Amino acid sequence: MFRQLHRVAALHKLLHKPKPLGFITINVRAPAVNGSIPLLLHQPLSFKASRFYCGNHTPPNVNNITLQMINYALNLARSQKTDESYAEALLVLEQGLSSNQSQDPITENSKGMLLIAISSLLNERGNVDEAKHALLLIQDLSNSSLGVRVAAMEGLIGLNLDLGLDDTSSVLADKCLKLLEDEDLEIGDEYGYKVFGVRSKAIKGLVELVQGDMESAKVFFEGCEYESCIGNASLSYGEFLHAKRDFIGAKELYQKAIAESSEKKDLSDPYDLGACNMSPEEVLVAATCALGQLESHLGHFGDAEVTLTRALQKAEERFGTHHPKVGTILTCIAVMYRQKAIAEHSSSLLIQEGLYRKAIDLLKAPSLVSDDMEAGVEHARENVDKRDIVALARGGYGEVLCVQQNRNSEGERMKKWAEAAWRNRRMSLAEALNTSESSSKVLVVDTRICRAL
Repeated sequence: MFRQLHRVAALHKLLHKPKPLGFITINVRAPAVNGSIPLLLHQPLSFKASRFYCGNHTPPNVNNITLQMINYALNLARSQKTDESYAEALLVLEQGLSSNQSQDPITENSKGMLLIAISSLLNERGNVDEAKHALLLIQDLSNSSLGVRVAAMEGLIGLNLDLGLDDTSSVLADKCLKLLEDEDLEIGDEYGYKVFGVRSKAIKGLVELVQGDMESAKVFFEGCEYESCIGNASLSYGEFLHAKRDFIGAKELYQKAIAESSEKKDLSDPYDLGACNMSPEEVLVAATCALGQLESHLGHFGDAEVTLTRALQKAEERFGTHHPKVGTILTCIAVMYRQKAIAEHSSSLLIQEGLYRKAIDLLKAPSLVSDDMEAGVEHARENVDKRDIVALARGGYGEVLCVQQNRNSEGERMKKWAEAAWRNRRMSLAEALNTSESSSKVLVVDTRICRAL
């Protein structure tokens, strides 16, 4: 805890420490992916005053050395996926902050990009509070570009939705919308203004969708221009259409989000910056998983299995095989097999049971209190981490066990716990588990925020 507080304080100090302008000289000695090498960076600052991005899709007004440091640090951390590699990567990024201390637009953009990278790495290691604080610091960078601040706000909202802090997310989404109201449109970047407008509306629409208010969500999603709908906006809009059973429109937006996110190898797209669970890598996993769920809802179970398996592989590559998001996708696969069994009047009980058990283990679900079920139910109503998905997995597992006569009581106990934990306002747990082509409601699981929509 002391080390976490120390890092937060250090980040805040770096942002507000005065430093003379001129040349940046950064000496960073950190192990590279294949060995230990010194990294010497030396670059003059320029002072172009635009707060928007260029219209030719080049990176924002950030010095190239900052981009090199960020890419180096991200590759270092993610290629090794160890506590040591993440710590070394964070040191590289924090050194970059210490070398960018003026308040001109390029420097503040550089600081913003560094903080986005820092927050993403902190979130990947489970340090959510620190990640949120790093994103909050970006809002103090008044000379940074609109895209950097929108990305930071998206990330903050995403983290709060994952934590179940829906009221906080709603307030932040309103602030994100206000960013555009307070921004003066620069000539030559009408496209950028449209993109950020769609992104701000889409994140607000996602908050409304999480809260089960389809009518409010409709206000923010409908009317969005297709060309301006990219990344997170494409995925969130697709989920809205999916939830209202517009499967053709949803599929088109999912495929668009997948295609765009698959092309992201670095920070080259200034209009699609993302932080934490709203990064392009997370969009790719989530859009692939959502597309697999959609194929299941269409009754295309072969395509659903292939697509969900692809999402699982991407999640394991991104997060490792023991991450809760892997458990989230395993839950989606188990639900798909349940839907397949219902539609085809077949049985896949052993497959479902194995998937649910593995998912519950990865999601770190609280144990059931067998000798005092009421206590267990009360515990379910508490703030269980990733409660939507845990309830879905445990409820599905309970249904599987109830079919087996000798395990019926165990299954009923699981179902009772899951129903108490379920918090989706749009549909009951039974409706979520038994979605079919004839159903008026369909469940969509968003793996970015691990919520049932």
